[in-house]
Amino acid sequence: MEILNWKELLYPYEQAVAELKVKMEYIMKEYKRFGLYCPIESVSGRIKEPSSIIGKAKKKNVPVEKIEEEIEDIAGIRIICQFAEDIQKVISLIRRRDGNDLKIIEERDYIENTKPSGYRSYHIIIRYPVNSVSGYREVLAEIQIRTLAMNFWAVNEHTLNYKYKGNIPPEIRERLKNCAEAAFNLDNEMSTIRNEIIYAQKVNMRMDSVISDIIDNIQNMYFKLRLSDVEKINKQFVELWNKGDIEELEKFSAKLKEMTEPYRR
Repeated sequence: MEILNWKELLYPYEQAVAELKVKMEYIMKEYKRFGLYCPIESVSGRIKEPSSIIGKAKKKNVPVEKIEEEIEDIAGIRIICQFAEDIQKVISLIRRRDGNDLKIIEERDYIENTKPSGYRSYHIIIRYPVNSVSGYREVLAEIQIRTLAMNFWAVNEHTLNYKYKGNIPPEIRERLKNCAEAAFNLDNEMSTIRNEIIYAQKVNMRMDSVISDIIDNIQNMYFKLRLSDVEKINKQFVELWNKGDIEELEKFSAKLKEMTEPYRR
């Protein structure tokens, strides 16, 4: 296989991954800003190493001049969800962008159609536009969507495949399949308490927000009130914090806001 200028070839893919990550992370921030549960737990991205691209091209009999057209996962982002139900919500979010800032080429459901190895994930192949100093072009990229449990299994299976060069011993492969089923069952079991977990997370977010507001207001008071008065207020805050009553903390926060309002003018 002829030598390629990998730095030049991969740069548009690096840009695509960086932009896609920013867009997904902004969606996460938007959900949190409005106090909503976000179906995206985390986002990561990667560019395939030249050695991996060459190996895949060789395996698929793809000539050098066709690598960018036929190797679909040179660029990839991985979206992790807490629950299996969240996967469809993320898929819908991506489909809404189809024809706007990306073009969906193909969807592959390895959750309903589990691979023989036990691999589960949802893949969306897209064509993504990149504008750089070199001009406009479109690159292929892969978006993987899976749960935390699916990802834990897949990362370890990938490590074993690398170690055994794709020839995992039968006894280990069988145990891996059992682990894949265990991960699938874990997702199903976690779904039964999904509402409880989401409610707890919302309460924690609400608590974090009100405590942050209180601390900011108390900090501002240090420059406006007598030290003894501020210490008294701080003592009240600590007592309420220890009780953990969010409604009482919110009332206290509203009271502090009123007290500091004259100093904001």
